Amino acid sequence: MSTAKKSAHRQGYKVGESVVYPAHGVGRITAIEEQEIAGFKLELFVVSFDKDKMVLRVPTAKAATVGMRKLAEPDGMQKALEVLTGRARIKRTMWSRRAQEYEAKINSGDLIAVAEVVRDLHRAESQPEQSYSERQLYEAALDRVVRELAHVNKITDTEATKLIEANLAKSPKRTRAAEGDAEAEADLQDEAA
Repeated sequence: MSTAKKSAHRQGYKVGESVVYPAHGVGRITAIEEQEIAGFKLELFVVSFDKDKMVLRVPTAKAATVGMRKLAEPDGMQKALEVLTGRARIKRTMWSRRAQEYEAKINSGDLIAVAEVVRDLHRAESQPEQSYSERQLYEAALDRVVRELAHVNKITDTEATKLIEANLAKSPKRTRAAEGDAEAEADLQDEAA
């Protein structure tokens, strides 16, 4: 117990601070503790993810390597919101390839990359339904952005979701030609499957 108190500040992180862990989103450092693993003493950040009811132990020396980072600054958060107002960029490749790219962006921990996934997979009411896998990726990316925005702006997740939806509503609407391309692409996906 005394080792946890003694080391309350490491690698620029401190106990009680919110951080982003790439594969899980926003968590809070609840302790910095020392454990003996395979005969070696290892110092660990104990990161708690309340929403997922999960606790992760990250070696302090590996925090940067695994991509753990501090929450975005307000100007970084603003840049992510601006990305949401841009035009969706959907590559003309097979869905499986794009899905892998989206998954990699979500798990990168890079706020701008995750915002790009939200922008690219967002569907307005007037647009065709998403497939199950598209919806899963969209919701995972949206959840990451919502949780970080809520923490940075000190607002609720609901307020953060409304702010994100407002920014998505500002994005240029898809043209009929783009919708036709999307339908043609969906047909290609169906043929490939």
